[in-house]
Amino acid sequence: MITCYITYEIEPAKTEAFEIYAKAWIPLVERFGGTHHGYFLPHESANDLAVALFSFPSLAAYEDYRARSFEDGSCLAAFQYAKDNGIVRRYDRTFLRPVLEGDLAPLKAAMG
Repeated sequence: MITCYITYEIEPAKTEAFEIYAKAWIPLVERFGGTHHGYFLPHESANDLAVALFSFPSLAAYEDYRARSFEDGSCLAAFQYAKDNGIVRRYDRTFLRPVLEGDLAPLKAAMG
């Protein structure tokens, strides 16, 4: 599994418009086989920072989603909404490997 961690620099006066954009992408990612973990918008922090996390079974599955998103009418509408409303100044994508299950045995063994 691979998780895409996106940080957005958003236009602070357009947080509500960004939320509309974010809510559109959650079902779109899921339609293409991903698991969306949500968007996180400014609260008690910098007013221009937002974060999204979603996972795909593999990097190849993510790349397939990206390619298909540029051909999908709903995705294209979301891209256009962001452009028309000037809500995203920039974004950065990072790919992470999640650790989702706990196991104390290796720690106990290492501690003797």
